[in-house]
Amino acid sequence: MLSAYEIALAGLAALAAGIINALAGGGTLVSFPALIALGIPPVPANITNTVALCPGYLGGAFAQRQDLRGQGHRIRVLLPSGIAGGIAGAILLLYIPPAVFRVLVPFLILLAAALIAVQDRVRTWVEGHSAGGKTGEGRDNRAVVPLGLAAVYGGYFGAGLSVIVLAVLGLFFDDSLTRLNALKQCVSLGVNVAAAAFFLFSGLVVWPVAAVMAAGALAGGTIGGKIAGRIDPARLRWTVVVIGFAVGIFFLVTL
Repeated sequence: MLSAYEIALAGLAALAAGIINALAGGGTLVSFPALIALGIPPVPANITNTVALCPGYLGGAFAQRQDLRGQGHRIRVLLPSGIAGGIAGAILLLYIPPAVFRVLVPFLILLAAALIAVQDRVRTWVEGHSAGGKTGEGRDNRAVVPLGLAAVYGGYFGAGLSVIVLAVLGLFFDDSLTRLNALKQCVSLGVNVAAAAFFLFSGLVVWPVAAVMAAGALAGGTIGGKIAGRIDPARLRWTVVVIGFAVGIFFLVTL
């Protein structure tokens, strides 16, 4: 049982994660290790983190709703794939022995840090392949399987998911980066809500921590939005990358 002080620390970690997600992405690389450091086992920590940070994705998708106009068919085709993948990833997390996830944790964190590190390159690549046009339904359908596989990863762990989703969208759609980013937010929201909804009935959510973290993440997202023009996202992103690699190596040695 965590003390009130430890729960408050989890809330502060979620506050930081909310700010980081709003400015640069990669907040999970702060909040998830914080829960591990507080003594929560890896699987419950991951589940609690997913549930707690879920409202932040809603805020991101809502903020870019205007850029989703004209993408109704894409959403109808891709969102079910994202939801199904998120649930599949959640099932894998719950039913594969926890010892497997414990072994994978350092590598998942290192992978997430690497994804955040190449995020700018992915965006540049996507922008270079965006012609500002619209794609046909055939291309929409071809994106279903790759996106579903990305969603499985998102339901299982999730850090760096947005980078993978944006790369997949860039492969199949010729459109502006702004519109593809809005579609990415919508799909990522579906993946995380699906996984979080499945986790609600797992019995592994540490609810006092999740409640405080949810409030912290929402507050962090709000703060991040207000200070976005005063902080260099690139510097913040690289700070998160360094933290992620340090934590991943530490867990590789200690877990």
